[in-house]
Amino acid sequence: MSRPQRSDHQQHQLSKLLQRTRDEAAALFFSPRSTMRCIGAPIFRTRLARDVGCLLDLDPTVISWTCLPLVLSRRNRHHVPDFSVTRPEGASLVDAKPTFGKRTALDWVGEAAQSLGYQYETRQEAELRGSVRLENARDLLQYAAYRPSLGDRVRILTVLEECGSLPLSSCLQAIRSGHDAIAVIASLALQRFIEIELDEARIGPGTIISRFRG
Repeated sequence: MSRPQRSDHQQHQLSKLLQRTRDEAAALFFSPRSTMRCIGAPIFRTRLARDVGCLLDLDPTVISWTCLPLVLSRRNRHHVPDFSVTRPEGASLVDAKPTFGKRTALDWVGEAAQSLGYQYETRQEAELRGSVRLENARDLLQYAAYRPSLGDRVRILTVLEECGSLPLSSCLQAIRSGHDAIAVIASLALQRFIEIELDEARIGPGTIISRFRG
């Protein structure tokens, strides 16, 4: 580190701050409860942070993400970012920024993140307001714990390999397990076997499905 190493007392105080922040977040509940690529406890300080987590799970560039990962410090100022996000090109720290309310001074937070080897990003509340992709992500994540049968997975992938892409209504006809057909499609999308068009409109019979290409 370029700055002096923290004393044991300073490190202890920062550990207490991080644990207190996590404990306060763990007492809150925001749906959907399930996640796909969250490492560790899925804990969120705000509804906005939970929404950003939904989008991270549906972002094909994201390998994994962690909630409230560490404390950034600069002199007597401290800040716990909402997420640490791992992508193929490296890791970044991400904050969900509300339109109103207390805002952390981004100048020192970004610099502190970079001093630890992270990029720093913010997701603004105004950017998420009315997002069709967010609504679709919330719908899909209700099925995060569902696991489709091998037969249904192979049938769906075979149909898409032959046809390239199909509307959702046609894909549902290939499911034979007798379980919730929508759950099969949602789970395959969350596991990145297939891609669902998320940005044009809410998921419906005409939503286009294709093989996941990354």
